[in-house]
Amino acid sequence: MPIDILQLVPFRPEVQKELAARYRLHQLDSLGEAAGVIRGIVTNGHSGPGAELIDRLPKLEIIASASVGYDTIAVEHARARGIPVTNTPDVLNNDVADLAIALILMTARRLVAADAFVRAGKWRAGELPLGESASGKRLGIVGLGRIGRAVAKRAAAMEMAIAYTGRRKLGDVSYRYEPELMALARDSDFLAVIVPLTEATRGLIDGAVLEALGPGGILINVARGAVVDEAAMVAALESGTLGGAGLDVFADEPDVPEALLGMDNVVLAPHVGSATLETRRAMSQLTLDNLDAHFAGRPLLTPI
Repeated sequence: MPIDILQLVPFRPEVQKELAARYRLHQLDSLGEAAGVIRGIVTNGHSGPGAELIDRLPKLEIIASASVGYDTIAVEHARARGIPVTNTPDVLNNDVADLAIALILMTARRLVAADAFVRAGKWRAGELPLGESASGKRLGIVGLGRIGRAVAKRAAAMEMAIAYTGRRKLGDVSYRYEPELMALARDSDFLAVIVPLTEATRGLIDGAVLEALGPGGILINVARGAVVDEAAMVAALESGTLGGAGLDVFADEPDVPEALLGMDNVVLAPHVGSATLETRRAMSQLTLDNLDAHFAGRPLLTPI
């Protein structure tokens, strides 16, 4: 008999075809009595499931997520029921790191404002105000994990001076370790946030950290929006106590604070760190591979 799977998010078409060929798929809005036969969930880090949905599925055996972050998934609740949860680390490192570097360059060089300047026909009337160089500047990385290391590698090629903070000093990197976040912010021209969202990191980048980064500093966030105190960030940008921001994530997506929309020292992206054809296909495939491994009785590839 086919195995019943609840699919909370779509896959890339080529992987979706494989998924549909191997499993009987159900959608949440028409789940009904099928809740009693669901054995697996495919999802991502934005779509749950929460504890309530998990408890509706008495035969649930695995939750396979096509994302690195899993803050909306009730992981501990699933574990208490003996249900493993998988995610998709590594396959998106390069694309997220590329975007972080792009946000550094776009914000420092004012490329969004430059594009609007040309499109509005203002070039003939004068020159765009100067931007700032990114090469050779100081980059502070909050969270030197897989993606953080990929960002650092790219920044090193730009001759940036790299320092990082985290729970501990890492023995396999030569970058300067700064145990205090405030000190890292004070010593950085760019502060890149690349940590998972947990209760410990929620609001980690607060008004005091932003003040330490200062009017010449630029905040880069490719982690989760709620890692930054968004109201404090808006206030710092409005007052000029923060120089700029390159943001791929927001606290209440897809809603973005209205004040940010009119700021030409801010670059806004709609959470597209992993949004390339290659990476999204790899994420979908790894999710399917974890699902297949579980039901074939093999070890999971990437359990959380």
